[in-house]
Amino acid sequence: MDKIVVGIKFRESGKVFYYEPGTVNVEPDDFVIVQTVNGEEFGSVTLGKRSIPEESPIENFSIIRKATKEDINANEKLKEKAEEAKNIFKKRVDAHNLGMKLIDVTYTFDEKKVIFYYTAEGRVDFRELVKDLAGYFHSRIELRQIGVRDEARKYGCVGVCGRKCCCSCWLSDFMPVSIKMAKDQNLSLNSTKISGICGRLLCCLKYEEDYYEEVSQKMPNIGDELMTPIGMGTVYKLNTLDQAVLMKIVNNRDEVEIKRYTLEELAEAKREQSLIEKEVEQIPEVKVNKENKLTAKSDSQKRKRARRRPFKKREINKNEKLKNSDKKEKKTTTKTKAQKSKKPRKFSNKKTRTKKRYSSRTGKKTTKTYKKARSNRRRAKHRS
Repeated sequence: MDKIVVGIKFRESGKVFYYEPGTVNVEPDDFVIVQTVNGEEFGSVTLGKRSIPEESPIENFSIIRKATKEDINANEKLKEKAEEAKNIFKKRVDAHNLGMKLIDVTYTFDEKKVIFYYTAEGRVDFRELVKDLAGYFHSRIELRQIGVRDEARKYGCVGVCGRKCCCSCWLSDFMPVSIKMAKDQNLSLNSTKISGICGRLLCCLKYEEDYYEEVSQKMPNIGDELMTPIGMGTVYKLNTLDQAVLMKIVNNRDEVEIKRYTLEELAEAKREQSLIEKEVEQIPEVKVNKENKLTAKSDSQKRKRARRRPFKKREINKNEKLKNSDKKEKKTTTKTKAQKSKKPRKFSNKKTRTKKRYSSRTGKKTTKTYKKARSNRRRAKHRS
């Protein structure tokens, strides 16, 4: 069984709480008095009656009644008292020398509790401050430390887009935002461009993250080679929002061109290429003869071939082959002997030297010894 609930806000930039209307007939923009954990509070209906699953969480308290004109006037007086309470709180904080910055003050509708919202850099010991405030207001005091995002929500600033911040208009819950979302969306990682008034990452980065995750699965990676309507190209840049790709293509002049194609155009070019490849595979292969020459030749080529005289190799006898082999062996042996006979020339310090020559009478080799005449002449000159 589904539950029938209505959505109620207690502050303009606050969270929506779901209550069962019970016997009270309420419509959107009606003011109501509701029982809460803090006591009775004044709220406005933002969401009309709707059914939600039984397992979904709702508030255990119920709507007391519709607000009357007297209740509306009483709520206005409480807002004036809250402004006075701000001045008193600031004076007490200065007296106790506490580093606290007051953001907002709210009264419960029954005036039994006062809630002060503040920010601070760290933890603050405010026990003495609470005692001082309780003695002045004669009611329960609650101090709540909030973050910079809640501070921006309370003030209702204008964002970088020129419109009022989402958190102060309609965003009830803060969603987790990471730097990975900015990278997926190809945004500049400059902190001043992707940060909001509060100094944290922009909440709107989360809005389009699901779309980028879905489209990024279809997009190619940078550096991939793809078929385009012109020819093969390399992925240069991606435009996920438009589902387009910038491609680097080398033309016939060896010049690099950058062209933009959508994913549909690239898919169509790929289909055409696959069809061409299938047609090429279906073409029959050309037969080849044993001599590795194509049979499919024109008549003119065959005539030219017929005119040529066949080349006949000269037959060589076995004896000639043996002679040629012997000559080669001799050449190799003579070369080796000549190489071995070549020795470096040695100079001797002997006074005599030998000389070989052929005699004209006998025709035999003779060796004679000769003295070194030059050296003897030099010595004689030196002595004289």
